[in-house]
Amino acid sequence: MENFILIVLAIFIGYLFSRLRIFPEESAAILNQFVIFISLPAMILLQIPKLTLSMDIMIPVIIAWVVMTVSALLTLFVSHKLHFSQEVTGALMLVAVLTNSSFLGIPVISAYLGDEALPFILVYDQMGTFLALATYGIFVAAYYSNKSEMSIGAMAVKVLTFPPFVSLIIALFFISTPFPEAISKVLASLANTIVPIALVAVGLQLQLKLPGHEVQPFAIALFIKLIIAPLIALGIVALAGWTNLAANVSVMEAGMAPMVTAGAMASLSGLAPRLSSAIVGYGILLSFLSTALLFKLL
Repeated sequence: MENFILIVLAIFIGYLFSRLRIFPEESAAILNQFVIFISLPAMILLQIPKLTLSMDIMIPVIIAWVVMTVSALLTLFVSHKLHFSQEVTGALMLVAVLTNSSFLGIPVISAYLGDEALPFILVYDQMGTFLALATYGIFVAAYYSNKSEMSIGAMAVKVLTFPPFVSLIIALFFISTPFPEAISKVLASLANTIVPIALVAVGLQLQLKLPGHEVQPFAIALFIKLIIAPLIALGIVALAGWTNLAANVSVMEAGMAPMVTAGAMASLSGLAPRLSSAIVGYGILLSFLSTALLFKLL
């Protein structure tokens, strides 16, 4: 219960501080950088070595990429059929496909499935969502905005120098090898900052304004992200006969709210900024209900 109180309280504090302008405008970006450069790498180094080398590690990766691929194709098909503009299509290809697998995934899924779920959450995030953001996300933003050149080299550099990804590579060499107690305690202290800081940052970035003429793409994006995506994951799990913790984590991750960073990428690329922000903001709020229902289906 205390996990849910922390989640709601931290997001509310961030949103309240944003409305009252207590923090500078760049505060959310600074908090996100702290999480990306310090909190998340520490959590990865602490949790990934606890994994045991098995097929279980691949389950989050498989589900993440299948769900994102099917979601992207469905989003593209619906956007074409409904004759959405290039700007709106590009926005939906980001926020209806990429999931909030770390900033919300870590606290929410831990609240439902316990701390033992953390290693699988991190695998889903780093080997699935982050790689998709750094490759697919950059491609979509460049293609639909026509504002920048696509560069495979730039994508590779972005992936290989991303602090959490670097930490993941290091951590994989220490699987089943415990760190000394002193190092583990330091890593735990840094890792524990991820939940309050990330959620306050989410609250600071919440945008709840919804232009009337964008209701249709807004509803479609959230339907795909919060309903279709987890149903795809449930289908994969049922067909494969997976009933373990890795499968449950992956289904919950598939049903998380739209990724905040995907919304920011869409906005910075000029891809329907108001629509993107509204989808992310309302998606976060609605995901508390949708993930509760999803958990009952597991």
